[in-house]
Amino acid sequence: MSSRVLHATGETCNSCPSQVEHSLHVAVIGSGGAAMAAALKAVEQGARVTLIERGTIGGTCVNVGCVPSKIMIRAAHIAHLRRQSPFDDGLPPAAPTVLRERLLVQQQARVDELRHAKYEGILASTAAITVLRGEARFKGPHTLSVGTADGGAREVGFDRCLIATGASPAIPPIPGLQGTPCWTSTEALESSAIPPRLAVIGSSVVALELAQAFARLGSQVTILARRTLLFREDPAIGEAITAAFRAEGIEVLEHAQASQVAYADGEFVLATGYGEVRADKLLVATGRAPATGSLNLEAAGVELDAQGAIAIDHAMRTSAPHIYAAGDCTDQPQFVYVAAAAGTRAAINMTGGEAALDLTAMPAVVFTDPQVATVGYDEAAAQRAGIATDSRTLMLDHVPRALANFDTRGFIKLVAEAGSGRLLGVQAVAPEAGELIQTAALAIRHRMTVQELADQLFPYLTMVEGLKLAAQTFTKDVKQLSCCAG
Repeated sequence: MSSRVLHATGETCNSCPSQVEHSLHVAVIGSGGAAMAAALKAVEQGARVTLIERGTIGGTCVNVGCVPSKIMIRAAHIAHLRRQSPFDDGLPPAAPTVLRERLLVQQQARVDELRHAKYEGILASTAAITVLRGEARFKGPHTLSVGTADGGAREVGFDRCLIATGASPAIPPIPGLQGTPCWTSTEALESSAIPPRLAVIGSSVVALELAQAFARLGSQVTILARRTLLFREDPAIGEAITAAFRAEGIEVLEHAQASQVAYADGEFVLATGYGEVRADKLLVATGRAPATGSLNLEAAGVELDAQGAIAIDHAMRTSAPHIYAAGDCTDQPQFVYVAAAAGTRAAINMTGGEAALDLTAMPAVVFTDPQVATVGYDEAAAQRAGIATDSRTLMLDHVPRALANFDTRGFIKLVAEAGSGRLLGVQAVAPEAGELIQTAALAIRHRMTVQELADQLFPYLTMVEGLKLAAQTFTKDVKQLSCCAG
């Protein structure tokens, strides 16, 4: 007779024991979001864990990714508002003095605080987790060799293993780029100075977030986009962000590639189809590659997919049945909340349960200003899946919160299934769009129709009310509604 246990994660597992034999030993390679979630869940399930980390505890997000970037972006937003806002007539602007060194101290202090509170402190207080510092390398299907800082090596045998080594910035093969002091996002976030001129190669999340932040802190920024900004999204998203950036004085060069990079006397010179681009610093943000090269995966029978990521199934299991992987080293979307959710489910599966990760209603946010927030299908993706759609786009000049803010940049777009009206996806470009997208995710998760969404109560003068108004456009002309019509 099987039983069903509902976990705190919200996932159900068939025949999942509340405890496993204490002899079950789980090795976890990495210490970021996926690794920590897996280690803690495995311990909760009764396993003992050896967590192996070759660098700084905490992985990318807390140290050199999400946390420091959002701090910098927020500081840049404050600087921008002091320099220019919709209320300048009554609140005269005053150009701020940017003391980047002090901002960096504040930024790093919060990073250190969160790393200790959410990673180092938890590991130190969890007796069932042993932290081993060093570089892990598979010696066989059930054995790791860990090279330690003193030049020695330790063998770690395991029953189950989770690979959660993350990813590292990818550097494109542009002639002349190798050997130059170009920045990746890591160096950009650690810089104690704001360069007078910054060139950015890239057109996706990291490139755009940091480009705007540096521009608002005082750099003259030029973006080289191989196609258009955020080209993988609905075209209207890239168009809106491009317009917003250009309005702020950021130069956006579309369909531009650097055919050659030269560096001399402290200056970068990029050869492009638009002519030479000269800059004091060059940020390369063209994606991240799985960090798996040093693991000797062949010794364990772990296969990579065509893109070089660890191939996993719905249970986060690799081609070696007792070895799992989660996070950015796999082909999963590179978000820390996806990594953590995958790590938790991998641990459930390693300890006898059955859990899968459903990404059909995965929200995503780009922290530009205005922000970009998406969930579910856009029109093109729905068409590729063979789903007929009915879509509506609401410009923000019909959203009372945006009008009250005197900031109507952007839109909210709803994609519904033709006929049934079931909500399939939402794309939003708006200030604080990230604060409304989870409501859309829940609506999609619960298979709501646009009419059911339109019938919900939304608090007046909130940006999330735009979802209701967008849903109402399927049956009404919102121009003819009162300001808070139900």
